Parts: sequence; structure tokens; C-alpha cells
Amino acid sequence: MFILNNILTPLQDEFKHSRKGPERGTWFIYTLLAVITHFTSSRTSNLIRCLQTLFGLPLCPHRFYTFMASPKLPWERLWTVLWSLIPQPTVNGRLLIALDDFINPKTGKKIFGCASFFDHAAKINQAKYPWSQNVVSIGLLKIVKGRWACLPLAFRFYHMKKTIDAGKVKINHKSVLFQTKFEQAVEMLSKISAAFHNTPLLIVTDTWFGNNGLLKPMRESIGQHCHILSRLRVNASLFELPPERNKHQRGRPNKYGSKMGSSTTLAEQFIKYAIAYSINLYGKQRDVLAYDRIVMLKTLKCAVRVVWVYRKSNWIALVTTDLDLSVEQIIEYYGARWKIESGFKEIKQEIGSAKSQTRNPYAVSNHLNFCMMAATITWVYADHLEHTPQRCYAVNNRQHFAFSDVRKLITQAALDKDFSTLCPNLGKPTQKSFIGALLRMVA
Repeated sequence: MFILNNILTPLQDEFKHSRKGPERGTWFIYTLLAVITHFTSSRTSNLIRCLQTLFGLPLCPHRFYTFMASPKLPWERLWTVLWSLIPQPTVNGRLLIALDDFINPKTGKKIFGCASFFDHAAKINQAKYPWSQNVVSIGLLKIVKGRWACLPLAFRFYHMKKTIDAGKVKINHKSVLFQTKFEQAVEMLSKISAAFHNTPLLIVTDTWFGNNGLLKPMRESIGQHCHILSRLRVNASLFELPPERNKHQRGRPNKYGSKMGSSTTLAEQFIKYAIAYSINLYGKQRDVLAYDRIVMLKTLKCAVRVVWVYRKSNWIALVTTDLDLSVEQIIEYYGARWKIESGFKEIKQEIGSAKSQTRNPYAVSNHLNFCMMAATITWVYADHLEHTPQRCYAVNNRQHFAFSDVRKLITQAALDKDFSTLCPNLGKPTQKSFIGALLRMVA
């Protein structure tokens, strides 16, 4: 209860400067709690019922819908405050930032940000170009109570250039400025770097983002303390480090040494030199067979460390520009990248962002901000707990607690009578018997 109050009070204080600050601040924090509660999805109509029934807020539906579509919510300041509330955000002196994009399928034809985006993860029975939103997102990778987690930090809606040129994307009757996904990522990472006082960044991403299209503008904007950790393509050509230049040698110095071959051919050559490492991977301590080498890579135009990881029947190659990372760290950090995919599932399915059908540009943006901020608050709350939460549902090969387990603890803390004393909602007290019945139903 006190943990929840300490997290939400700084966010509520950001509304004090406005004329209706106390009311808007109360609505804001209780809307976040309504999103976190695990009784129903976070559609706006369900949030009203939750606020009225569970928390007893005397809400007028029209005013609440206006609040949810307001262009004046100070999201930039609110996110900056929430970033400062994350305990021990660094891992070995670095900020581990996961970068990826996801699509959010919708059904309405006039929903802001929607277009026919290609879904590379579509199954056989699914459309490859679903009507959806494409969201570029970044999250903080950190260990929370013994398990890796991804805390959402920022996002941007990606709009295709042809859609913008056709005049289909407008806010207040004004066309949106086109930005590539790389430009959107660099813009978000620049704000993160400024908020954390130029702490070294390690961007953990997939093959699509892991190239010079991201690294070059990122270092121009932020500095040389930014690095990338990604997966190497199977046909990537690797080169030796440039030879030392003689004292009286003429001409320009060589940027690359002799060509070594592709990552596939080198994987076959280096397998006999591979060493077994004990690594915390996917929630377990595993023995991994790997070999590393510092080489030159033309796609990044710099020296990189490549780690070939050998499995029973195949292999993968990981590449990073941070030469100070060990083999164990490279494999563990890239394995933790999968948590951003789990985070997308938590936001879209568990919290219910995919079920929202809001259409107004500000309503769409505000709703996704609420969902992502609720996910971050959930993990921050878990990190402040004295004891590790217990897993409610037993699953084979999984011992760590789940995202839903923390949501249940937050719901119980928010519905406690003492919490309403710390954060008054100016409404009627909720019925304990009704709340208890709901908690038993979702337990």
C-alpha cells in the first residue's frame, strides 16, 4: 500500500499546476489503477465501470471520455518522473534498452494510426497485411526479483510515407511529419539518455534494427557511449582487423583487414574451438557452447565482437559494438531481449490494449500511454516488494512469478481502506463483499 502510494504520488503532483489539478490528478492515478486491475480489459467503457464500482469515484461519463481524449495530459513530464522512480535501472553500469516494433490489430476503419502493415510473424491462417497500428517501442531490461523483465519507457506510432502523402494521417486537420523507424528510435533514445545523465546505453535489438542505420545517427545525436547488441545475419561478410601501419607507409590506412568469409562458413570453422559457458538464460542456469572473435563488420563500419552460439542442430551469431562485454553477458543480455516480446503480449492481451477501439488521435495515444505506464508501474511495484511474489498458477519449467501475480497484489493494495486514506478519491467506499467475490473469481 505504501509502495503504491510512493509511486503514484509523484505522478499526481504533476497536475498541481493546472486549474483542475486535484481532480485530474485523482482521475489519472485511479485510471492507472483501473488499467492494472485484472478484472476486465482496459477499454474506456470498462474503465468507467471499474472506477465507479470498485473505487467509488463520482464520474460523469461525458467528462471522463473528454479526459481520456484530452490533448493536455503532460505525458512527457509524467514519463520522466516515472523513469526516475525505477530502482537501480543499470546493469553492470549500463542501461539495457530493448528496441522493437509491434502491430496492434484493429477492426474500425477510422482509427488513428491504422493501415495495412506487414506482419512478419503471421501464421498460416492469419492475414499477412492486417489492418493494424504499427508501434515502435523501447523498454528497460532489468532483473526484478530474480527474473528478467522489460519495463516500457516510450513509444511512437509509425506511419507509412504513402499513407501520409495521401492525407490519411492528420491531427487537428494537420498532416503528420514522416519519420522512419530509425529516426523515431533515435528521438526516444536521446530523451532516455538525457534523463539518465548520459549513462552508457546498450541497445538490444533484432537484426532489422541492428545495423548502421541506427548506430550512426544514434552516436551523432547521443554520443559514443551508445552500443548495439544484435543478431548477425547468416550471409554477413566478416573481415580481419586492419593491419598496423608502417612508419613510412604511403597512402591512406586500411579500414579493414583481409576477408575472413561469411558468418556461416566461419561458424563451421570455429565450432572445434567452442567452449562451454554457464549462463543464466531464459530463467535457468544453462551450459552453452560458444566461441567469440573480434572482427570488422562493414554494415556497422567498426570493430565488433561476434559470438557464435552452437545448439544441438543449429547455431546463431550475436554481434555487439561494446568490446568490453564478456561472452556470458552477450548471450544473457540477448536472451533477455525476448522479454520485450512478452511485454507486447502483456500490454495487448493481458492489459487489453488490443481491445480498445478508440478513434480520436489523442484518445488512441492516451490509451496506449496508460497501458504502457501501467505495465511499468507494475514492474516497479514488484521491484520494491520485500519478498518475491508467489506464482498463482503452476506451469511446467517455470518457477518465477508472472506479470498477472503482481497485478493481483496491486489490486489488493489499491482496494485497501487505508490506501483511500492516503489517496482520497472523494467517492463512496466500495463494498468489501463485492470486491472479495471478484478477487476470488480471478484468483
